[in-house]
Amino acid sequence: MRERLFVGLVLPFILLPATSCSWLSVEEDAWIAPSFIKDQYVATRAAAELPDTNDFLMTVLKSDGSVVYSGTYGQSPETIKVSAGTYTVRVVSEEFSKPVFDKAQYGDEQTVAVTSGGLFKVGLLCRQMNAGMRLNVSPTFLTAYPKGLLYLKSGEGKLLWTYRETRIAYFKPGQVSLLLNDSSSEKVLLTRTLMSQDVLTINVSALTPSDTQKQEGGVTISVDTTRNWISDSFVIGGGGAGDDSDNALSVSEARSRAGETGVWVCGFIVGGDLTSSDSGISFEAPFSSSTNIAIASRSNVSSKSSCLSVQLPSGAMREALNLASNPSNLGKKLYLKGDIVSAYYGIPGIKNISDYILK
Repeated sequence: MRERLFVGLVLPFILLPATSCSWLSVEEDAWIAPSFIKDQYVATRAAAELPDTNDFLMTVLKSDGSVVYSGTYGQSPETIKVSAGTYTVRVVSEEFSKPVFDKAQYGDEQTVAVTSGGLFKVGLLCRQMNAGMRLNVSPTFLTAYPKGLLYLKSGEGKLLWTYRETRIAYFKPGQVSLLLNDSSSEKVLLTRTLMSQDVLTINVSALTPSDTQKQEGGVTISVDTTRNWISDSFVIGGGGAGDDSDNALSVSEARSRAGETGVWVCGFIVGGDLTSSDSGISFEAPFSSSTNIAIASRSNVSSKSSCLSVQLPSGAMREALNLASNPSNLGKKLYLKGDIVSAYYGIPGIKNISDYILK
């Protein structure tokens, strides 16, 4: 009797885990399947000579920083086994860290949230990730500055531009400056803000003693399937774009020239009461703020993203231009001389205004 009781008590104890295991969750594996978007890559490759995607460097990182895969795309498995979590898939044609000639970097970076037991496809684009700049140096520059040296400089370094150079200089996206070193002095001629895929060509010339008229710089933009090809002109010693009110930059030009100082910009007053939110601007009276306004290329603009924000300095200029006190200024044409900044109230702007013309 004692033996049977013992067995009867033990059996339920042994069976309990087996009959109650349904409450335990067993995490299943998941898979990531990276691949290039074929149609896009074929179209891109037709317009530029790009490396084989099999040679691209690919890294798959989990959100905690752990490396799931590091190697070439061609050697990676078609599906990569992972656990549930968030992953970043990055592919680049080659690593890029400092300015260098003839080194366009192509690739993409995507983030994917993976749940247990699923197959998650990651589509990768082949696009230029860095930015390029090149110079066309006019004989007039060589005549005016026979000992002058031109450099292209970013935060990561600078490159000497020899006058026989034809290659494109590549930089990380951001501000790139053109420098002139004439004997012992060095000065910044201009600064441009470049985005990924931009390739900017600057035509550099100089006024000679026989020149009697100011030369005006111009900007034209054309886009193809792989890059934004941008052309610009800069005349040393001449009345270039932004140098005076007659050659004032448009709002669209100014928005791409963050870092330039003491330049003239022209636009129409379209609003005020700016805040940092995407929609933070008033386009109709009444206005309450006297410290800022917004200008645009056309008087009927009603989107903050198309505007240039303006910081009004204290004093007579603020009293004359602010919309709170002067609502009739709305829609008027305004010329401003100041410093272009990359962000003021969430959009490119102009600060440190030293002169203005209101029409």
